[in-house]
Amino acid sequence: MTRVGAEEPERGDVPGWVLITLMTAGLVAAIWALAGPALEGLFTDAIDSVTGG
Repeated sequence: MTRVGAEEPERGDVPGWVLITLMTAGLVAAIWALAGPALEGLFTDAIDSVTGG
């Protein structure tokens, strides 16, 4: 007789999670590399307008 829930619990797909994590990190790095200079310029302009520089 087998109890409900007596089976081994599902452990998930570890390689899948690793792949998703690495792809997300790569995507963030790529976006940061492309948008970084533009964001830096916006930040500098905003600080200059606040400080009157």
